[in-house]
Amino acid sequence: MSTEAHEDRISSVSKKFGITPEDYMLPARHMINLLNVDGTLREESDQGTEPGHEYPLPSPAELMDAYSALAVGRRVNDQNSALVRQGRMAVYPSSHGQEACQVAAALCLEESDWLFPTYRDTVAVLTKGVAPMEVMTSFRGEWHCGYDPKAYNCAPMSTPLTTQLLHGVGVAHAAKLRGEKTVVVAMCGDGATSEGDFHEALNFAAVFKLPVIFFVQNNKYAISVPLSQQSAAPSLAHKAVGYGMAGERVDGNDLMALMAVMRRAVRLAREGNGPLLIEAHTYRMQAHTNADDDKRYREDSEVQEWIAKDPVTRMHAYLDDAGLLTEEAQAKITERAEAIAKKLRDGMNQDANTPPSELFEHVFASKTTQLAEQQALLADELAREEA
Repeated sequence: MSTEAHEDRISSVSKKFGITPEDYMLPARHMINLLNVDGTLREESDQGTEPGHEYPLPSPAELMDAYSALAVGRRVNDQNSALVRQGRMAVYPSSHGQEACQVAAALCLEESDWLFPTYRDTVAVLTKGVAPMEVMTSFRGEWHCGYDPKAYNCAPMSTPLTTQLLHGVGVAHAAKLRGEKTVVVAMCGDGATSEGDFHEALNFAAVFKLPVIFFVQNNKYAISVPLSQQSAAPSLAHKAVGYGMAGERVDGNDLMALMAVMRRAVRLAREGNGPLLIEAHTYRMQAHTNADDDKRYREDSEVQEWIAKDPVTRMHAYLDDAGLLTEEAQAKITERAEAIAKKLRDGMNQDANTPPSELFEHVFASKTTQLAEQQALLADELAREEA
């Protein structure tokens, strides 16, 4: 794309919103936030909105569906943490406290759109429609991701840091070449924004004007490294400007604001306005994984501060006050969450019947000599054990 074409694109988008190109790309001065910590709706005068950054409220039905997914996500996080302690799951990176981000990421997409999650985005994958046991298969130590990505338009949960962003950009590029209206949401954490793959993904997406939403869950820590030691940028959303795309900051524990911001971003991408970067400010309430001791790098007082900002209790308070969350509705949501938790318990309590020889399948299209030798060596060892 020529310099003139790039400037024309940015100019046309900014004119659409009646603002300058600089204002379109720069995040709003105030982080987008619609619900106060106590669940009350912020007054319009308090929202700190600027031209081009106004967001309509989701409908009551949309909010109830989102809250149901949020409550299920919290129950699944708690259940999986218990399964790890029981030795039924090898590892689990809990997203307790980040569930609102993941619910919004999945619900903003249409069926034909694609989601590219990280290893921590189990709630997003569940909300996309993947069966609970299929989502958790990899965490019990099996070699495959557990579900068919093409069946759900949901990529495998990526353990390698940031590689999923490049894959998401590739899918968006292919869709654009085919003339499809597919939008991709590529998720990552704050630590991922320091990786080279992050730079390459954003640069390619911007140059080729691809319909990708880069959704950064800023949970303040890359394992034990705080954000202050990762980046000197004013915010992670400001990184978008350097690539010629718009960036926005949103309260990642405000489900209502997340839904509004993400749906606007998806609409803009689908209309051909190119990629956008959304930074959601949230917090990882529990350790990085069950192998991590978070008390070594953060104070309990910091965790307690974020407990007061819990996305589940905040949304519950709003819906209850609005008269939408009746006792009957809450009972149905709780029943659904418990049923899913039971499926996970029952499934994980059954030993996986995975032949060790499967370790050597699907590594290469044609098995290498070395791989065949290793497979024969393992087969011989197992045969001697059985003899």
